[in-house]
Amino acid sequence: MAIQVKVPGLGESVKQAKLLKWHKQDGQTVGVDEPICELESDKANADVTAESAGIIHPKKREGEMVEVGDVIAEIDPTGFKSAKPAEQKKPAPAPTPPTLAHDPLEDFSPAVRRLVAENQLDPKSIPATGPKGRLTREDVQAYRSSAGNRPEPAAGPISAPTPQAITYDSTGIHRAPMSKIRKRIAETLLLAQRTAAILTTFNEVDLTSILELRNKFKDRFQEVHGVGLGLMSFFARACVLALKEFPKVNAFIEGDDVIYHQFVNLGIAVSTERGLAVPVLRNAEKMSFAKIESEIKRLAGATRDGKLSLEELSGGTFTITNGGIFGSLLSTPILNPPQSGILGMHAIQKRPVALNDKIEIRSMMYLALSYDHRLVDGRESVSFLVRLKQYLEEPTRQMLEI
Repeated sequence: MAIQVKVPGLGESVKQAKLLKWHKQDGQTVGVDEPICELESDKANADVTAESAGIIHPKKREGEMVEVGDVIAEIDPTGFKSAKPAEQKKPAPAPTPPTLAHDPLEDFSPAVRRLVAENQLDPKSIPATGPKGRLTREDVQAYRSSAGNRPEPAAGPISAPTPQAITYDSTGIHRAPMSKIRKRIAETLLLAQRTAAILTTFNEVDLTSILELRNKFKDRFQEVHGVGLGLMSFFARACVLALKEFPKVNAFIEGDDVIYHQFVNLGIAVSTERGLAVPVLRNAEKMSFAKIESEIKRLAGATRDGKLSLEELSGGTFTITNGGIFGSLLSTPILNPPQSGILGMHAIQKRPVALNDKIEIRSMMYLALSYDHRLVDGRESVSFLVRLKQYLEEPTRQMLEI
């Protein structure tokens, strides 16, 4: 009996998507958990994976709009061993035993992909023992625990894609349809401005101590944890601690109720060529510095590659955005509904500062906290930012939680 492939749940309030492209064509074989097509919703792009091995028969065309629950393909498990008629014209390749060399990038599961990404491993270097040469979780864990196989150092920053040339008509005009993601961003920004009383408060923070601490231990941190020590883990940890003291900044307004959160699901804004996305570090309050760094690296890469799951884009309770990477000195970030607070980081500049009645050159950054004044008062917003400043200027406070 053919197995139906349906459009999965696409996240909060998302009911429709565009079938962007098929990874597998009619009559081709697919394995369990193998990506078969890519959907574009108004929140993110996501792959649909096969729940069963077999021969795939698509029921929808590329470019079609589909809704949650629609049948987009069928998989015939009984035809798994039979070749597609068109493929029979070609010489049949000799069957490959599972023990032969295999490219695990072809078909290992999302859970294994995440484990590989978190540990910065090269999947092609890991011996695969699963069915048909697939990589399993046990393979990755065995490789990690084996002697002499420490994760490779984290790669450098992902370079920005080369912008595509725009062609104009004879009147000097170029018209292009907005993507669903861009439309969703526009709707969200207007919703935030219409439904929240947004105010912004500012402060400046001396990052000299953090930069000295980072320079002192970054090589050892990389050696021990297999991931670079950036600034974001310090800011994330400081936010988690400050949000415990000022829970309204981590809360939502829902109707006539205030929804408080015992946890911090921290959104990290990531800029892509398709627009801004905000992947979420769930339960950031439970994460170590190394875990925060590795998760941010993984989520940023998945965001730019359009491979985030919809779960990773929803459920945030507070957001950090860093305009400083583009050179911004000061800005007023806009809320990410229904959240009540967002922190804006900016460029680090060496400036003369009066310290103990002396002028010193220090590494300074302006911080901006935008908040929903319907829930958060000025006293709370200013106090939150001052507390954040304390945690950042004296990073040992973060470890002692004082």
